[in-house]
Amino acid sequence: MKSLFKLTAAAMLAVGLGVTGASAQDTVKFGVADESYPPFSSKDATGQWVGWEMDLMDLVCKKAGLTCELVPTAWDGIIASLNGKKIDVIWSSMSITAERKQQIDFTNMYYNGAAVLIGAKNGDLDITPAHLSGKTFGAQVATIHERYVQKYFVAAGATVKTYQTQDEATSDLAAGRVDYVQADAISVDPFLASDQGKACCEIKGVVPDDKEVLGDGVGGGVRKEDTALKDKLNAAISELAKSGEIATLTKSYPLLDGKLIIPTM
Repeated sequence: MKSLFKLTAAAMLAVGLGVTGASAQDTVKFGVADESYPPFSSKDATGQWVGWEMDLMDLVCKKAGLTCELVPTAWDGIIASLNGKKIDVIWSSMSITAERKQQIDFTNMYYNGAAVLIGAKNGDLDITPAHLSGKTFGAQVATIHERYVQKYFVAAGATVKTYQTQDEATSDLAAGRVDYVQADAISVDPFLASDQGKACCEIKGVVPDDKEVLGDGVGGGVRKEDTALKDKLNAAISELAKSGEIATLTKSYPLLDGKLIIPTM
């Protein structure tokens, strides 16, 4: 499904959004991390943002009757951009965690997935922290994966190297500059399917769940005071789940079909 978001989408509301400084004519700015994160978000050959999360954003805005604008934003400053009112919604595979809830609020979950470790193809599938003591891990900065590596693997004697983007982390793994990378399973699929990934690396395993660190799935980030906007987004997500439109969208992405946990009601 081609994304509608170059600048705007859908019809405008007949009533105000109920957010600070917003009116029925205002554009709701959706922030997405300014990096490639296929199949959720990336730029096509024309420079337009496409992907599952971009398509879902189109559907949500249309269902809610919102006029929306996509705003590429640096990941490590995306919460500051939200609270600084440069964007109105974080829509960029951000996990819902207790730590983040201290700064912002979230919509309901719109997908969830497993967190995995990948490493060199050597058949060693032991991912216990004690076994990996002394190893070097790569993780994208300011993510649940960096925090998980710190809590479990660094505490057991490993080290961590952080990166601005996921692609930088997997590139260093392929080059042998780190031993393991932790990331969402879906996000590393394109790398593992590439010639470079096939040659070097494999999934070592799914890390044990820790909801305090890994959170309760992915949701849209909103400012704490923007309760009316959150309610509109939640209503749209719920309607799309009940109608089966999220499931239909997911089936159009072979890499995601059957692998994502998505809301159904």
